[in-house]
Amino acid sequence: SGGIGFPVTAVINVNNPSMVRFTFTNAFPNRTTLTLTVNAVNDIAGNTFNNGTATFAFFTPDPYDVVIDEIMADPTPQVALPNSEWIELKNTSGFDINLAGWRIGKTSGESGPMPSYTLRPDSFVIITTSSAVAELSRFGNVISVTNFPTLSNDGDLIYLKSAAGVYIHVVEYSSSWYKNELKKDGGWTLEMIDTRNPCAGISNWMASTDNSGGTPGRKNSVDGVNPDTEAPKLVRAYAPDSVTVVLVFNEPLSATSAATANYTFNNGIANPTTVVAVSPTFTRVTLTLSTPLLRNIIYTVNASGISDCSGNVNSNGVARVGLYESLDSLDIVINEILFNPVPSSVDYVELYNRSNDIINLRNAYLANYSSTNVISSITQVSTEDYLLFPGDFVVITTDIPAVLSQFVAQNPSAFIQLSSMPSYSDASGTVIVLNQQGNVVDLVSYNEKWHFSLISNREGVALERIDYNGTSNNSSNWHSAASSVNFGTPTYKNSQSRLNETVTGTVKISPDVFSPDNDGFDDFLTIDYQFPEPGYVSNITIFDAVGRPVRYLQRNALNGIRGTYRWDGLGEKSERLAVGLYIIYTEVFNLNGKTKKYKNVVTLA
Repeated sequence: SGGIGFPVTAVINVNNPSMVRFTFTNAFPNRTTLTLTVNAVNDIAGNTFNNGTATFAFFTPDPYDVVIDEIMADPTPQVALPNSEWIELKNTSGFDINLAGWRIGKTSGESGPMPSYTLRPDSFVIITTSSAVAELSRFGNVISVTNFPTLSNDGDLIYLKSAAGVYIHVVEYSSSWYKNELKKDGGWTLEMIDTRNPCAGISNWMASTDNSGGTPGRKNSVDGVNPDTEAPKLVRAYAPDSVTVVLVFNEPLSATSAATANYTFNNGIANPTTVVAVSPTFTRVTLTLSTPLLRNIIYTVNASGISDCSGNVNSNGVARVGLYESLDSLDIVINEILFNPVPSSVDYVELYNRSNDIINLRNAYLANYSSTNVISSITQVSTEDYLLFPGDFVVITTDIPAVLSQFVAQNPSAFIQLSSMPSYSDASGTVIVLNQQGNVVDLVSYNEKWHFSLISNREGVALERIDYNGTSNNSSNWHSAASSVNFGTPTYKNSQSRLNETVTGTVKISPDVFSPDNDGFDDFLTIDYQFPEPGYVSNITIFDAVGRPVRYLQRNALNGIRGTYRWDGLGEKSERLAVGLYIIYTEVFNLNGKTKKYKNVVTLA
């Protein structure tokens, strides 16, 4: 049946003459049930056999025919299950599958082969070490393998590979997948919600709700309908060399569709000559170019016609790519710091590329100062190639969902999540960025007193850089994020950002009207100066409309040729001042006896 036709050969097994091997010209289609009809066969006594039929299934497992649907990565403290690590497999196909020769693995190595075991459709089997078989057998069918990989409590990548070497399922979990602070500390399993949606990641997993802590050998406690309806997204790209480009997607792809999709470049780069979906995660596609990329050019790559493992096809993904340069001093600067988060959130550090170069964040490191003022807690910003383009922001944190629950991020893909970060104290500390040579790229020794003085509760308030080109380690170049943005602007321009204008006169103020209410709009006064030579000293006093001094802003301050001072609208004792007109009285002099006085009028609103 099935259009296979007649066999071309029929060979009797000499060791067992009651068995015959048939060979066909046409290949059996996968995942089909076929019927073989036999007529006019004689036995050795001459008896004729007619109309004999045999039905059989031809099936070779494809990816996701078996899925890892439950993971016990951290069995302690125990709830009610054995103190052993294990995973559970589920057969999602409609065919029997023999697991002989299959393996469980991770990037550091893989298990020995599984023994012969037939996994029936819609059934489960537990995979573990031999020492755990006895206890786990109480819950269902168990297979033991040698070198069962140790599962990390915080997160890991584990894969299931068939005897033919095909990656059947890959899961890269993290402790955030539990979605439960108590359960992620141990004793509970991670369960897949919808086994027909095997590639969705965190959105399709959560901690078991079964009172025993898990459901080995039976249907998951969180089992439900959770379809994947979104097409894969092209997140970013990078170039390891001038003729190789790697595209990074937000979810696993169909390797077949990735190989046949459309990839186009601008700036004279021809279509790639080879395309390879990178195993085992299949979230990356490597393109080989015939035309090399050139330095100091930002290219655009478009990718379309790529489907995920649920069959959703993307229409057009766009990413920038180019050759990166070495990271040097102040190429990237510390742009925003949340060092005193609310209890439900975590610290973050935002970096900004103020250079004209493409920077690879694999070559950047965060650090702090130890109690003895030695650079310590050095942490690589990205363990893989991650390009930061001129004028772009990136936010480093340990819990992206926690940050997103408090702040609005205009570019949610501009986050890098680390398992741990250098500690930054709520009161004061030092944020340091190093390059691959260990040289300081930028450094900010912040203090909670840098915040706007009238903020009574500084918890959850980020400190924002005012001027990208201004001095990093200077309190006058930092301000509390505005209340209108919920006190933080991760991944986009700071609410308090202001680039200094080129001063054409001698002393200028801006704006003419300012309102220090921390709403992100004209929260402080900027006093810009420019002198023909260095060495001038300034005294800046602020008077109210009737001539009373209310703030001695600067006393004997040594100036450069060009610079900036700022007034936060507060009085000498950090008190709130009345609205109205104020005089900014600036007196400058140098050691050669040159002096000059300036008066500027501003409205405090």
